Amino acid sequence: MSQRPVIAVLFCSMLLAALPAAASQAATDNLRLYVFDCGSLKLDDVTLFGLTSEETPVRELFVPCYLIEHPQGRLLWDAGLPVALAGQGDVEMEPGAVMRYESSIVDQLAGMGLAPSDIDLIAFSHLHFDHVGAANLFTTAKLLIQTTEYQSGFVDKNTELFQPDLYLGLAESERRLLSGDHDVFGDGSVMLISAPGHTPGHQTLLLNLANTGRLMLSGDLYHFRESRTLRRAPVFNFSAEQTFAAMDKVEALLVETGATLWIEHEKALADTLKKAPAYYD
Repeated sequence: MSQRPVIAVLFCSMLLAALPAAASQAATDNLRLYVFDCGSLKLDDVTLFGLTSEETPVRELFVPCYLIEHPQGRLLWDAGLPVALAGQGDVEMEPGAVMRYESSIVDQLAGMGLAPSDIDLIAFSHLHFDHVGAANLFTTAKLLIQTTEYQSGFVDKNTELFQPDLYLGLAESERRLLSGDHDVFGDGSVMLISAPGHTPGHQTLLLNLANTGRLMLSGDLYHFRESRTLRRAPVFNFSAEQTFAAMDKVEALLVETGATLWIEHEKALADTLKKAPAYYD
């Protein structure tokens, strides 16, 4: 048996022991998760994701944004496709890849009576273009980002991995650089989980909701169900070794917490989810 799952389980046991006991009931009772449709990607070919065309029939990826409302503030998790695409219909990204974005996250938030200035915190699973498309509009929010992701995206301005013009508007924003897992509000209800590999500082988000229970938002740890069941990583990932270690860590944490994993790009799942202004609590 591989030692990696054992180490991951031990790590997660230590992580859980370090959390505030059962996260304060007052916090989770008032925690809400809103899901937004922030676009879609249609692909003719999925081999870049480490899968063959025969292994999955799926050719469309959902692109989400999420708002977490906590008594201590609002956190925006992931910011969708570039807002310039909103309302433009089908836009070809490259041959065999089409993007579509109906209503920008800013307009969807406005429908709830919220402006970008009402968002207190912003965090991205990573800085790829389909996760930071509206980033520059949230300059008053405090950025929570892994140090390795910040170095690559903001300091090195790595154009091989990222599209810096989509997020460099946050360069002067208040920020907190992270070096591992982070308890966002200090009560265990919203946890950033370091899961590098897809990018240098990729992270997932673990929520403890009073009625829904624990949810893990995957970022791009997985893109398809088959990515998880077959244990496959995209060929374009920053580090395959780190990716598989992150999979081990997250899978062990899911077992330890009993959390449900939401694969963010999974359209079949997205089609079943309530969209804002409805919410999960």
